[in-house]
Amino acid sequence: GQGCSYGCHPKNISISVESCGITEFILTTICEGQCYLEDPVYISHDEQKICNGDWSYEVKHIEGCPVGVTYPVARNCECTACNTGNTYCGRLPGYVPSCPSF
Repeated sequence: GQGCSYGCHPKNISISVESCGITEFILTTICEGQCYLEDPVYISHDEQKICNGDWSYEVKHIEGCPVGVTYPVARNCECTACNTGNTYCGRLPGYVPSCPSF
């Protein structure tokens, strides 16, 4: 199918983590973007594609705290079939920007 102009790609973000009552911000990577979706009303199949990737976990040690904090890191991102076992695959309510038509 036709790809969305926004695509699916890794994005660096800052998240807060807390251990031993101390909060710090760390940089990690998430998957961001839109994937092409054909409305199942107009086609014979209803496989929805979502922006997802291969994930691993890293550990951050905050100075002065012996307990490490585990956080997720996206290693790569791509449009894949939605897995109802770990993802909400229904329609999102409210405003969701759409891909421009070509």
